[in-house]
Amino acid sequence: MAADVFNTQKSAGDMKSGRKNLITDVQGIKVGNAQDKAIKSGVTVLTGDQPLTASVHVMGGAPGTRETDLLAPDKLVSAVDALVLSGGSALGLDAASGVANSLRAQGKGFDVAGQKVPIVPAAILFDLHNGGDKSWDENPYADLGQEALQNMGADFDLGSVGAGTGATTADLKGGLGSASVQLDIGGTMGGITIGALVAVNAFGSVTPKDSPYFWAGAWESEAAEYGGLGVDPSPQASDISTKHSLSAQENTTIAIIATDAALTQAQCQRLAVAAHDGMARAIIPSHTLFDGDLVFAASTGQKAMADAHHDQMMLGHAAALALTRAIGRAIWEATPQNGDLLPTFRQKYGL
Repeated sequence: MAADVFNTQKSAGDMKSGRKNLITDVQGIKVGNAQDKAIKSGVTVLTGDQPLTASVHVMGGAPGTRETDLLAPDKLVSAVDALVLSGGSALGLDAASGVANSLRAQGKGFDVAGQKVPIVPAAILFDLHNGGDKSWDENPYADLGQEALQNMGADFDLGSVGAGTGATTADLKGGLGSASVQLDIGGTMGGITIGALVAVNAFGSVTPKDSPYFWAGAWESEAAEYGGLGVDPSPQASDISTKHSLSAQENTTIAIIATDAALTQAQCQRLAVAAHDGMARAIIPSHTLFDGDLVFAASTGQKAMADAHHDQMMLGHAAALALTRAIGRAIWEATPQNGDLLPTFRQKYGL
């Protein structure tokens, strides 16, 4: 059933998962994770072989960010050296400092009068009340950022790792997810690839009421990437009111969309806007006053678009699809750890 629904969403072109079904299906993109299981938190870093044209769009009411203002299309610097997703709330922004220090030591960064200044925008999620030991003497996130950068590669784990280590949702453990889509568009052979990377730590729920189905179920790929459970057939599927408490503080879903399509910074911003649809499909409610929901979008610039307007529309559609699926994978791949305050999806439903 899920595969049939997925096929109906293609609209135009041929959309299928990339070989790894990870954001690293975009050539040149690498991802690294680092985590501390004692504190139940971690960091995820994304880089490219070359600086990435990037932008961002924020829809949550409580964002925590670093260097996102410079990603507006009217600003001087249009390329970034890395993007960072981190736990730790505002304390986690220090992860970007660790990444920047390491990149500078490698001679990377924006050249300012002979000095290299790495451009490392970052976003954080709140995971300080998740059962981990937060009684550290020194902020651990700069070291975690450096470790994540050292762990960069085309293959990386999903679930309770990196920025998703201590993530939670309304009633389940959250996690780190990724997915990719290949589109038969563009002016080069092989089409265009787009991928999503997300740390799911939402105020909202990823399942209807207390049922073993995902809101994202209708968008799952043929690979049954989050269980192949389909959609909830029950008449109570739309009832979400019993799952939320306004006292909840462990919130924010932060994501990165990457593509090999050659995009300007303004086009990256529009891509980030479109990708938010994928978050709203998979998490209900999304973009609340209590979340810092945001999406970065980055381009490696490798492949030209044949029809700028049509192709960008399809990229936005694919970005939303990839993000929906990445959120489902994040929850499906979460694993239990000592001291957890919430069960994983598979624990709760005996899967």
